Amino acid sequence: MNKTKIKQNDKVMIISGKDKTKIGKVLKIYHNKGKVLVEGLNKIKKHVKPNPYKQEQGGIKDAEAPVHISNVRVVCDACANPTKPAFRLTGDGEKVRFCKKCDENF
Repeated sequence: MNKTKIKQNDKVMIISGKDKTKIGKVLKIYHNKGKVLVEGLNKIKKHVKPNPYKQEQGGIKDAEAPVHISNVRVVCDACANPTKPAFRLTGDGEKVRFCKKCDENF
């Protein structure tokens, strides 16, 4: 998988699926699968067996499932719009991400 423009702790919006237009924070990026784990979104119910050795009860637990990177856009803090970040070089030769819609740095 190619490098992603999304970083951990970015504020992102889901653009398709059951959680469309909801905003959350990126918890983890799975580069090899091309997916991201977003806090509080794409919830699934997981059925867990009881494990007496680990003192765990069984039952149905809520968990977050990863979302494909193509279904997620970074939300700009300045203009509050979902956008694909782009890169540019500063005068120092440093590479920074910026919003394509309002031209502000992330």
